[in-house]
Amino acid sequence: MGVDGNEKNELLKDSRDAAENKIVQKRISLLVDQGTFQELDAFAKSGDHAAEAVTGFGYINGCPAYLFAQDGETDGGAMSKAQANKIKKIYELALKTGTPVVGVYDSIGGRLAEGGDMLAAYGEILRTSNNLSGVVPQISIVLGPCIGTSALIAAGADFVVMSEKAELTVETSGENSSAEEAEKLGICHILEKTEEDAIQKARELIAALPQNNLEGAPAADLLGDCSAEPLAESADAYTVISSIADDHTFLELSRNFGAAAVTGFARLRGLSAGIVALRDTIDADSCSKTARFVRFCDAFSLPVVTLVNAKGFASLREASKLSSTYSEATTVKVTVITGESYGPVYIATAGRGANADITMAWASASVSPISPAAAAMLQWNDRLAGSTDPVGDRKKLIEEYKTTQASPLSAAADGYIEDVISPDETRDKVIRQLDMLSGKRVSTLPKKHSNIQL
Repeated sequence: MGVDGNEKNELLKDSRDAAENKIVQKRISLLVDQGTFQELDAFAKSGDHAAEAVTGFGYINGCPAYLFAQDGETDGGAMSKAQANKIKKIYELALKTGTPVVGVYDSIGGRLAEGGDMLAAYGEILRTSNNLSGVVPQISIVLGPCIGTSALIAAGADFVVMSEKAELTVETSGENSSAEEAEKLGICHILEKTEEDAIQKARELIAALPQNNLEGAPAADLLGDCSAEPLAESADAYTVISSIADDHTFLELSRNFGAAAVTGFARLRGLSAGIVALRDTIDADSCSKTARFVRFCDAFSLPVVTLVNAKGFASLREASKLSSTYSEATTVKVTVITGESYGPVYIATAGRGANADITMAWASASVSPISPAAAAMLQWNDRLAGSTDPVGDRKKLIEEYKTTQASPLSAAADGYIEDVISPDETRDKVIRQLDMLSGKRVSTLPKKHSNIQL
């Protein structure tokens, strides 16, 4: 016997009601703005059941986005040819329309029964995702297991957000898969305790990003405000960031990786910008963290504000990477030296070698080709001859060098910085510079890409 129209509608309704009660649908409901999600390929099959992912589009914090969410309750979310085809279509639509892609991962791996088809499916997704890199923002939200080749796809996104119970590893054995481990390795950019918190952070993140590489930095409808307390010259990186960013807008990335660098997005009088604060001795992880962040900002023409208070580098290889990244980036770059900036640090992040558009320094800052301790001894060592208190006199010489030869006024007189400012002027000065530089256009030499240290 056939099924009449009413029965078909009832079956369809029952199917949709069942789907709405699934974890994957609840995650999507938390991610997208209410009532905006439109599912695609809802009836696609993988064998005798629905394909193991839900795909579609909607608005996230008012921003259009394509998304896919793996369904861990259907065959463990295992990657199949049918699932891969659905995800690949999402990437293709994102490329056509210049729309960000958000992927929600919860999968035990691939469907081994499909053999070579599974490998081809993974390869197609990786290729399509790589082609989109630098064209539209890509965000991975890992809320369950993400193991093997799926982890390659997730980690290849611009940003990875995880909940504490999630797993992410390329090892099919599942070893070294904890979210905490991924964060320590710099793979996970935001780690939250619960799924709900992780999804909320992803919503905040996408609102800070342009739709694609041809659109400018997003601006809030209303001008932001900043109610930070007056700045002290000894203020730490987080305090300085809070003093220049609009209230409650700084979204930090990779907090527990590369401790000498603080990176994230903030709004400055409504305009979205990348913030980098470098401190202490910049180690290898901090260089890598900063370089990748600056490259993302450059790919999407987000202005970069760099705050420098660092003595030097711990790794030549990674220092070279960071220097090349800053020099090659053509996006707007404003640097503020808030403390120490000597030799390689100045050249890599603040000077003409970094291709900075504007470099400012606090009046209390110290700018020198080498550290004042070394410079004072090289230049004035003869003044210690016959000293009855060489230790004390050495300290006096170093302090004299700081206040004369290494002063920001001396650097400004020689044309190495454009302005000497007080800490409380920083926010206003930075915003004014970003406003004037917003129309920046740069032509570069035709080439495939630079061969920087990786």
